[in-house]
Amino acid sequence: MTAALRIRAAGPGVTVQDAGRRGLLRFGVTPAGPMDEGAFAAATLAAGAPSGAAIEVSLGGVELEAEGAAIGLALAGGVFDARLDGRALPAACVVRLAAGAKLSLRAGPSGAWCYVAIFGRIDLAPVLGSLATHVRTGLGGLHGRCLRAGDVLPIADLREAPAEPMALDALWLARETAPLRVLLGPQDDYFTAPAIDALLCANWRLSPRSDRMAYRLDGPRLEHAKGHDIVSDGVAFGAIQVPGDGAPLVLMADRQPTGGYPKIAHVIGADLGALAQTRPGEGLRFRQITWEEAVAARRARGEAIAAGPRLALLAQGELSSEALLSANLVGGAVSATQDRDMD
Repeated sequence: MTAALRIRAAGPGVTVQDAGRRGLLRFGVTPAGPMDEGAFAAATLAAGAPSGAAIEVSLGGVELEAEGAAIGLALAGGVFDARLDGRALPAACVVRLAAGAKLSLRAGPSGAWCYVAIFGRIDLAPVLGSLATHVRTGLGGLHGRCLRAGDVLPIADLREAPAEPMALDALWLARETAPLRVLLGPQDDYFTAPAIDALLCANWRLSPRSDRMAYRLDGPRLEHAKGHDIVSDGVAFGAIQVPGDGAPLVLMADRQPTGGYPKIAHVIGADLGALAQTRPGEGLRFRQITWEEAVAARRARGEAIAAGPRLALLAQGELSSEALLSANLVGGAVSATQDRDMD
């Protein structure tokens, strides 16, 4: 019997994602890909599959069962309630799922997305060179849709995983409570000065009317100075677009390729993960920075990710958050990007 992961249960929005369908925006094809690129990178690097795919888990959670063989998994992202056959795991870890064993992920104290990367390869056919699922167009993943109970993901090219669970420590996963950093523009001249002040000074709240395409913000209405229509142009992940009702929309992984509403600002790349992990109802703020500061932040984050996550054996006993905190994540740590003996 070939190795596979069976979906025993899945909430809404659980999909297969890889790094995204790149280079096709000019043809009107949305990249899709992970909502939190940093958490995705932590999981796939720890699993030894930096260019591979992972299961993106939403707040609705998921339950997975290994079939045919033991399958190594790496978890990273929001602080979810992770359990191996009912036994608590740290939210970020590497674990070996024996055949017949079940891993469950449910919403925990914080974060909106979690990633499950495989010590192997999700054996699905790429669409336009990618496994990234874009549900609106039915591209990628498993039949172009969200995963649901009863689905089976075939796994090929299995790699040996550690026999014992290990804590995963990726420094770039730390969530700061500081305001999200933004660059104004490119159409900030379409807004009044009070609107720009409101963007930077208001306490915003993430609306329940948010999804992988856009995060809608509840707060003051932003006033346009020159109307709310522009000639449609390309949009980027993190663009803050303001339609006619004055309510900002932050464009996310499943954004449309072009948009005809003015963009007052962009959340910088280094802060997109923190934005993505915001839950509906939670508050957020923005802070303007310079282009040079944005480039420096992006470079620092890229260097941290390139260094890879670190793994360390957990303390004995219950695999809880307390066990994780008691584990030595520095002494004896290894790089997930280097070969290591798993016997």
